[in-house]
Order: sequence, then C-alpha cells, then structure tokens
Amino acid sequence: MAPPPRASSFSCSLLLVLLLLAQSAAPAVATGVFQVRRKFPRHAGGGSGEEHLAALRRHDGRRHGRLLGAVDLPLGGVGLPTETGLYFTRIEIGAPPKGYYVQVDTGSDILWVNCIRCDGCPTRSGLGIELTQYDPAGSGTTVGCDQEFCIESNEGVAPTCPPGTPCQFTITYGDGSSTTGFYVTDLLQYDRVSGNGQTTPSNANITFGCGAQLGGDLGSSSQALDGILGFGQANSSMLSQLAAAGKVQKIFAHCLDTVHGGGIFAIGNVDIALMCMHVPVLNLPHYNVNLKGIAVGGATLQLPTSIFASGRNQGTIIDSGTTLAYLPEAVYETLMAAVFNKYQDLAIRNYQDFRCFQFSGSVDDGFPIITFSFEGDLTLNVYPHDYLFQNGNDFYCVGFLNGGLQTKDGKDMVLLGDLVLSNKLVVYDLENQVIGWTDYNCSSSIKIKDDMTGSTYTVDAHNISSGWRFQWHNSLVLLLVTISWTYLMF
Repeated sequence: MAPPPRASSFSCSLLLVLLLLAQSAAPAVATGVFQVRRKFPRHAGGGSGEEHLAALRRHDGRRHGRLLGAVDLPLGGVGLPTETGLYFTRIEIGAPPKGYYVQVDTGSDILWVNCIRCDGCPTRSGLGIELTQYDPAGSGTTVGCDQEFCIESNEGVAPTCPPGTPCQFTITYGDGSSTTGFYVTDLLQYDRVSGNGQTTPSNANITFGCGAQLGGDLGSSSQALDGILGFGQANSSMLSQLAAAGKVQKIFAHCLDTVHGGGIFAIGNVDIALMCMHVPVLNLPHYNVNLKGIAVGGATLQLPTSIFASGRNQGTIIDSGTTLAYLPEAVYETLMAAVFNKYQDLAIRNYQDFRCFQFSGSVDDGFPIITFSFEGDLTLNVYPHDYLFQNGNDFYCVGFLNGGLQTKDGKDMVLLGDLVLSNKLVVYDLENQVIGWTDYNCSSSIKIKDDMTGSTYTVDAHNISSGWRFQWHNSLVLLLVTISWTYLMF
C-alpha cells in the first residue's frame, strides 16, 4: 500500500474543497445547469461479459482514434455514434426552443446538431430518446464564409468563396465517421442556477454547426444522438463563446461517481488559482500535462525517461471522455508486473486485450494503490476498486490497457480517462491553464457562487436513471452530471 499522504498534500486537498465552498470576487457572470448521463456501466451486470469488454474496447478504440485523429490514421472498426464519448445531455436551441440530445465531448471544439433533410442522419435512436433535426429557417442565421468566426475556425485563413456563401465545416473522426454542414447562429437555452438546487431559464447566442450529411458510424441508428457538444479549448467551442460573451468563466469541475452512478459537472466560480498544488496544462491541442513518475504500492517504477517527454505523439492527456487508461507498452508491462508481484501464482487470462483473473475477497485489501506524480508536486492516487472492475462473480479485469495496441502514433502516449478520474473532484482552470484534483464524495454537493447575484448556491449530485429509459446489454447504469454555468476534448 502507498504511504500516508504528506501533510502538504492533505492541506492542499482541503484547501481545494474550502475554495469550492467559499465565495470569490470574480467578474459578474451567471451560472447554469445541464444534465448529462453516462453511457457505459462501470461493471458488466447482466449480459455477456465478453460483449461488455468488447464494447468498452470498441468505445475507447473510437475515442482514442478520435483523440489522435488529426495526426493518426483512422483506427476503423464497427463503432456506434456514442462510442466516442461517455456522456450526453439534452439542450435547447432556437426561439421557440426545441430539445436536442447531444454527446458531451471534451475532445472536440464545436457544437453541431443534425440539420433538417440531413443526408444519412438517423431518425430513430436505440437509446429510447426522440431525435430532432434542427431547422435553420426558424430563428437561425447562417454564418457567411467571410465572417470572423469562419475565418478563425479555418485557422485564420479566409476561405476562397464569394462573400455571403455559407461557412462550411467538415469533421472527420478517427474511426472514419464524419459530419459535413455549415455554421449558423441561434439562441442556446440553458438553466441558470438561481437557488439551492433551483434553476432559471437563460439563453445566449451561439454559433454552431448544422450537420447536412453524416458518414460512417455517426449515421447508425442503434445509439444515435442529435449531435455532439464540444467542450474543447478553442475559441469556436460553446464554452469559449459563452465566456467571450461574459456569460461564464473558463473554469469547470467534474466529479464522476462510479460507485453510486451519480456525479457533478460544474462550470462556474471554482477558484483553484491559490492552490498550492496543481499541474499546468501544456500548450498542446488537448488537456496535456507533464507526468513525472508512477509508483505502485509506494515503490517508484523504473521507467525510461523518454516515456515522460511531451510532444504531439508523446506525453500525457487527461480525458474524462475515455472510459479506460492507456499506457505505452514499456510502462504497461512494468506496471502490471508490480501490481501482480505478490500474486505470482495467480492465473491471468487475456480477455479482449484485458488482463483478467479470479479473486475472492476485497481488492482494496489485496492490491496496491497506483500513484501518478505530476509537475507541480501533484499526485493522483488510483485505488484498486478504481482500476479493477468486476466482469462476473469474483472475476476482475484491469482497466489499464497497452496503448501500443491502439495506434502506431499513439503508442508512446499516456491517456488517463474515467478510470483514474472517477470519485475525484477535478478542477480545470482554463483562465490560468492549470488542473487540480482531490478525492471527493461525488454523491454529495458543492457550492457555486452566482456572480450575477453575489449569492452562493448548492449544486447537488443527481442520479436520473428513473427519468431515462436506456438499456445496454440489459444493464442500466446512468450518470448524471450537473453543469453549472458561471465552463469541456478533444
């Protein structure tokens, strides 16, 4: 087991919680709420365990490919549209507003929804939700290719098209799926936090994509959604647009409760600027951070220093949209040897690229804590109940996978997903380009200051399973994430 945390680590974790509960003197902005659910169950539950593991691998195969899609060859496969992210929410657009179910994706930068008369867009969803296609002829305004948003989204280069021509967009993901359409501006309707557990409708003009054609697995109807809501760092993201309009601050926090199936996703006045421990976000396309070392049971692993180099196809990415965690092969093999060091006689099975085994008793008592150490003296503890998940009675699989099996260009990258971020309050301060976290009870609540009124309100964790009818391999595990506006990849 890992040694007890140092006093400084405990103090900084406590400071983060206290800061979340305290008021702040930031510029006046509002708060708001979206409700988001988790797609995949934490444990296999009913249905075939092999199907469960295969689905997890397909999900992260799509996700990982998409994460590296700009610099890597497509991974291919038979993915489903929601396999590139774990969460989706219902938003409202237009006047009068209509509801749309969109995947919440921390790895992409724009919001887009399927347009009316879209070519290849599904009209039914196996998720048990009603799909809606957006009609720009309502209250929307088409963005011209000579307008600033179009030029900026084209990397600062004005498209070669006559003035007034609709600004086109095309997004191709790592699994070969794609969407093509044009940009429009319309009212985004959202709920502003107005009291303890209470919200008030609010809105803002947002420029987003109107998808006219879908390709690949995005057009599949089995688990189709109306679009994707990107929470990346680019100026084209909904978050950046809301921040530029003075509606929100670019600070957000999420707390994913894999134990009870609930959680919090908060955007608002969450101040970590004064934390004594945080890790800088590198100037790279995603949430890249500097990893300095890995320890198992308190013993530091001896790893090549090149593993921790930063670059486009190297380094460490924090991504809550990925279910599992991926390590370079040298790191993966060394870590697995350390995890199973005291169980030399344990029969390990390779099962859908997972390492699985039979074990009775408490995994927290039987296996070590894995600790990731980052720049800024910040550590992240991953407990056995986090990295070992049940796939049947007394049958466990390791949630760390060999990243070398994912993609040739990504084989040297460390990708830390939901597996290591669960049951932790993770705070992203994009104003200061730092990330911090602490262990937290994600079934509880946090305090968010509404700078519009100066009041501090409680934002609770929720579990909306009873309100959503969704079945996946006969298992129903839903995650509610509450987004509180006062800020997510790819």
